[in-house]
Amino acid sequence: MENDYLLLTPGPLTTSETVKKAMNKDYCTWDDDYKIITESIRSSLLKIAQVDPANYTAVPIQGSGTYGVESVISSVMPEDGTLLIAMNGAYGERIAQMADVYGINHVDLKVDEQQPVTAELVKAEIEAHPEITHFAMIHCETTTGILNPIEEIIPWVKAQGVVTIVDAMSSFGGIPINVQELEIDFLISSTNKCIQGVPGFAFVIANKLILKGTKGNARTLSLDLYDQYSEMEKNHGKWRFTSPTHVVHAFAQALTELEVEGGVEKRHLRYCENQRKLSQGMDKLGFKQLIDDEFQSPIITSFRYPTDDFDFSEFYQKLKTAGFVIYPGKISMVPTFRIGNIGEVYDKDIDSLLGAIAKISNATV
Repeated sequence: MENDYLLLTPGPLTTSETVKKAMNKDYCTWDDDYKIITESIRSSLLKIAQVDPANYTAVPIQGSGTYGVESVISSVMPEDGTLLIAMNGAYGERIAQMADVYGINHVDLKVDEQQPVTAELVKAEIEAHPEITHFAMIHCETTTGILNPIEEIIPWVKAQGVVTIVDAMSSFGGIPINVQELEIDFLISSTNKCIQGVPGFAFVIANKLILKGTKGNARTLSLDLYDQYSEMEKNHGKWRFTSPTHVVHAFAQALTELEVEGGVEKRHLRYCENQRKLSQGMDKLGFKQLIDDEFQSPIITSFRYPTDDFDFSEFYQKLKTAGFVIYPGKISMVPTFRIGNIGEVYDKDIDSLLGAIAKISNATV
């Protein structure tokens, strides 16, 4: 059965019919066949991350992407540690909220939402705060769609002896990331983003040596990252608590489809072309992109309201009737809305969307 509309959001997103079909079978969490699927997923994630399995592991965590981030923050930080958080949007700010909940010492590097986090800003903050032991940042900040330059930041931070954490929720699987080369110690993402599965669990690509050193740090039971890793290692893919079995099987299918498409590089090209066509077409219709092209990700794009009296609710409903669902804006300073182009979204879909917006706006593409 087809959707009534195309999800043009940064996840959950439109999935293939074969990914949906993969959820039609029930699995037992203790069964070896099911544990083999979990182990194959863990192995595939390490290949996508471009890491050596001798040095890195992949740890699934039940729940949404935020559960994965909270698992890392609550499990990795020692009692006497200090976390530097670079934030230029809502998801960096959410990490600070987590740190507050657990009483974790943190220093906040706040950057304008329309500007990227830069290496210069991070360097200055670390040099000003020698007590910093851990550093966290967002790769693609879906508040606006901005892409932060982890390649310019993370290796320098690691060279200072600081543990590195990257929230790559909206980028992993859709933008090439060499986790080992960049020396990312913990990278977090989710099933329902660029790998194009359905919501249900997050996963962490973790430096084994650093992860093993966090044993006993966890401030929660269910989000204990080390214990989840330890259980999966001892029992060959066994989750500690009930896992989302149908989601796991769908994700295994989504990983197969990523490989069939040509891997992350080919998917990245598709997303880039989607975004380029979307942005150029929207510009012709009077909708200006918020973020400069230099920093714009291929994942989701924020557009400014075309006029002061623009009614987003009306626009949204008309687009939904036409078969497309988009996102409201999340930036605090400028009225915007957001359109994502990840998932089962292709060139023809962007053309159809632009045609629908043209009709709604009484304009032509």
